[in-house]
Amino acid sequence: MSTQALNLFRHPSLWRAGDVSPAVPNGIPTGHAALNAALPGQGWPVGEMTELLTDCSGHGELSLLMPLLAGAEAEGNWRVWVAPPHLPGVSALAAAGVRPRQLIVVRADTAGERVWAIRQALRSGVCSVVVGWLDRVDNALLRRLQLAVREAAIPLILFRPLQQAQHASPAALRLQLSARAAGVLRIDILKRRGAPANQPLYLQGAGFEAPPAMAAMRCAAPPVLALTA
Repeated sequence: MSTQALNLFRHPSLWRAGDVSPAVPNGIPTGHAALNAALPGQGWPVGEMTELLTDCSGHGELSLLMPLLAGAEAEGNWRVWVAPPHLPGVSALAAAGVRPRQLIVVRADTAGERVWAIRQALRSGVCSVVVGWLDRVDNALLRRLQLAVREAAIPLILFRPLQQAQHASPAALRLQLSARAAGVLRIDILKRRGAPANQPLYLQGAGFEAPPAMAAMRCAAPPVLALTA
């Protein structure tokens, strides 16, 4: 092999299919070193769709995103939640470093309305991160979201029922979440770019608790701003 070819092969920007992460991190840190190390880009993908699959809500899945949401404060843009099953508790958000006044909650009932609202948020150009809750939805609609988030170049996080794990998805990253004990969240990486993950991750944190301990995050406080798709 020529010297020129060897230099190209060793270039820091070169990514190999067996690698977990590119040499130059391009993700947004999750706030958890173990999770960062397991994710391509060493953080939440930017310009890609991430799916978080869970069998129920309220066991700390939102706490996993709090560092991402709090970190978006510096950009000064909106954080949009589309169709969350429970309205966020203002005090819990503030305690996590998230200013409620920069959060928009969109109420949308059908899958079509939710996809429409997510696309509008992505295309608005004024959002730092978009989080949506989607049940069963056609793959064609998911591909539209993937195209929209690629153009927006921000994180898109979708919470989906665990049974959707058996169906294909264009999402670049798919994580299964489950509470194992008080303060412990298990994460199984179902899909990521590069080498497959063979072992689950166990994250510890005050917010990773099984119901009903997450009542503070599920309290029926009014959203800061509610829109109808």
